[in-house]
Amino acid sequence: MRTILITGGAGFIGSHVVRLFVNKYRDYKIVNLDKLTYAGNLTNLRDIEHKPNYIFEKGDITDSNQIQKLFDKYKFDGVVHLAAESHVDRSISNPMEFIMTNIVGTVNLLNAARSIWKDDFNGKRFYHISTDEVYGSLGEEGKFLETTPYDPRSPYSASKASSDHLVRAYFHTFHLPVVISNCSNNYGPYQFPEKLVPLFIHNIRNNKPLPVYGKGENVRDWLYVEDHAKAIDLIFHNGREGETYNIGGNNEWQNIELIKKLIEIVDRKLGRSEGESLKLITYVKDRAGHDLRYAIDATKIKEELGWEPTVKFTEGFESTVDWYLENEEWLNNVTSGDYIKYYNEQYVKR
Repeated sequence: MRTILITGGAGFIGSHVVRLFVNKYRDYKIVNLDKLTYAGNLTNLRDIEHKPNYIFEKGDITDSNQIQKLFDKYKFDGVVHLAAESHVDRSISNPMEFIMTNIVGTVNLLNAARSIWKDDFNGKRFYHISTDEVYGSLGEEGKFLETTPYDPRSPYSASKASSDHLVRAYFHTFHLPVVISNCSNNYGPYQFPEKLVPLFIHNIRNNKPLPVYGKGENVRDWLYVEDHAKAIDLIFHNGREGETYNIGGNNEWQNIELIKKLIEIVDRKLGRSEGESLKLITYVKDRAGHDLRYAIDATKIKEELGWEPTVKFTEGFESTVDWYLENEEWLNNVTSGDYIKYYNEQYVKR
């Protein structure tokens, strides 16, 4: 039985990865490590929390002693490292939190893996999940390749770029068996509503303003989260050691056009007249260091591992809107902070 550590497994992307691994690899022991900050929510995993091959550990990757104790306890064969501070706006107001979690936390995990695995790397793997934001900003043409030079523009992307470099350094210096992936913007169920898609669905439903940075001209590539989880599964098991894989949705949208599409879908599903919620669009001062465009060239992962996105845009956004409209209680719990009660009831008061 392989024992796999998934960090940040109660978060948005992490919960989808944990669910996939627990259900698909029943001969694996999956240990979910999460600090349960505002973005980590165990109710995301109610459907698998009692599976015999699933274990939850509450912890902080910045605590090196705690991390070492976990590695000593479980003797992990693999790490899927998703735990991160990820919201650009928060990184602008509090850069140190991002430096500690994304840089120091990653090094703590690398050091713990080294101490347990020593020089016996057979069957071992350290998989670090990163972002396309490390590459900086594109103009109207071109896409990010795995070889694109790094040019981070925010404290968030700079902290992720630093962690990427450190993971590669541990591969070259200590021969640690690592892989890295850089993904585009994810969307789908269980995303904390500070991010564009769930925030705007929530605000459209409740007739609240839709704050649009600048003129809404920034372009992002959108990837359905379950497609991303499947890519992570493939890279963890079949990716080449020391390599980087870009994961993209082949789905570029200018922010303002995406917002108008969300308005169209939500208004239709709520029985409103067409375009009724367009009046909610409110243009605000542009974000500092706001990158114009991101776009991923995912040729490498397609050619080497046979992965490509399967969820079409219309299907993905329709089902995502449905999920948030049908799960208003979940949304209210995470925005109010009541989700932490679930952890206390399920894990602390046992």
